Amino acid sequence: MFAVVRTGGKQYRVHPGDKIVVEKLDGQAGDRITLSDVLIAGDGGDLKSTSGLTVAAEIVAQAKGEKVTVFKKRRRHNYRRKKGHRQLHTILQIVAIGDHKHEPSKSAAAEKKSSAKAEAGAAAPAKKKAGTEPKVEERPTENPAPQNQAQANPPAESSDAPAKPPAGKKSASGGKPAKSAPAKAEGAASTRNAAPAKGAAKKSAPKAKK
Repeated sequence: MFAVVRTGGKQYRVHPGDKIVVEKLDGQAGDRITLSDVLIAGDGGDLKSTSGLTVAAEIVAQAKGEKVTVFKKRRRHNYRRKKGHRQLHTILQIVAIGDHKHEPSKSAAAEKKSSAKAEAGAAAPAKKKAGTEPKVEERPTENPAPQNQAQANPPAESSDAPAKPPAGKKSASGGKPAKSAPAKAEGAASTRNAAPAKGAAKKSAPKAKK
């Protein structure tokens, strides 16, 4: 069934369950109102009498229309005015036309059930599945125990390794280590001591007489 109603100076053709946007009406979202100014009513191609016929509607929301810019100008008078306007609207949902009420379709009922199930699932606490607990990693200790005895007691160095040469002895003054005297000096000293001995032997020898 359909009907043509008039509100706010405009006419609307409606069916049960339709949503229309009309001029501002008093009320809040969820309130029920009655549109009594019905011009035409019919069912299919048959027209029906509109005497005593009313249309029941429910307010969905109170909203505003798109912004309209109002600009005024007067030439050669330096006159310019710019304003904006948003018309107040009311969104209605047609509940019934006379005795014909809106019957929700199967798809709408299924959507409502699915939304209710989704809300219930979101509200219920999520159950933890077995084996989903986070694993705690074991941190190694500061001084871990050796894995085997070889690491605990490392082998001593073999005696076949070449011995390091002993460091030279330092002098009392703290300088470089003192070097041994060369062998040439001992030879020179012996020759010096032997030279005067030869001269003394020559002087002591007596001269032979002729």
